[in-house]
Amino acid sequence: MATEPIELHYWPTPNGYKITIMLEELGVPYRVEYVNIGKGDQFEPSFLKIAPNNRMPAIVDPDGPGGEPISIFESGAILQYLGRKYGKFYPTDERTRVEVEQWLFWQVGGLGPMAGQAHHFRQYSPEKLQYAIDRYTNECNRLYGVMNKRLGDREFLAGDYSIADMASFPWVRPYKNQGQDLDEFPNLKRWFDTISKRPAVERALLVGQAEPERAADLATDKDAQKVLFGQRARA
Repeated sequence: MATEPIELHYWPTPNGYKITIMLEELGVPYRVEYVNIGKGDQFEPSFLKIAPNNRMPAIVDPDGPGGEPISIFESGAILQYLGRKYGKFYPTDERTRVEVEQWLFWQVGGLGPMAGQAHHFRQYSPEKLQYAIDRYTNECNRLYGVMNKRLGDREFLAGDYSIADMASFPWVRPYKNQGQDLDEFPNLKRWFDTISKRPAVERALLVGQAEPERAADLATDKDAQKVLFGQRARA
């Protein structure tokens, strides 16, 4: 009996790429539902039912625990769920699992938010606030240094290739927009180049690239900026 595909609610951003990378590495069937974040699809009631934080990615697995469908939001939680379900890229041994979890949480709590803020104030902010640019560019640089040191004596962040690498890699891809130079971080650059060449990663980064409305140029699209930036609580 054929397995129903996992439903991936997605837009091609670093957090979205995390999940396409994992699904491609696992080789499991999935179907993409595009969430055009520049047009406000993330506020649709049908999406909010599975992602109450109005952020993608999210998944719906029709074959969840007990054979019942399950929806999951937050990229780190999705990676952990898929790793547990399929028994790959997320160790079961407690010691090695903790190694992976440390670096996964380091990304979701540090690298992603700080790199995102560096990107925002360098690329999108209508006012060039030098304090904010310096603050987040420097913190991003510090975090790159943490990765570079970590990768000095191992191939991947937690030893073997894992969901920790899948989470961090997409946030290093736009390093130029974050004001960084990978040549300053040779171990990180080696890691980045190694992951870039993985066939599953190459496939994952192509998902959504052919969509005619794939992505607005947020640096110039004022309507998309109004949707994405300055959001407040909604009733």
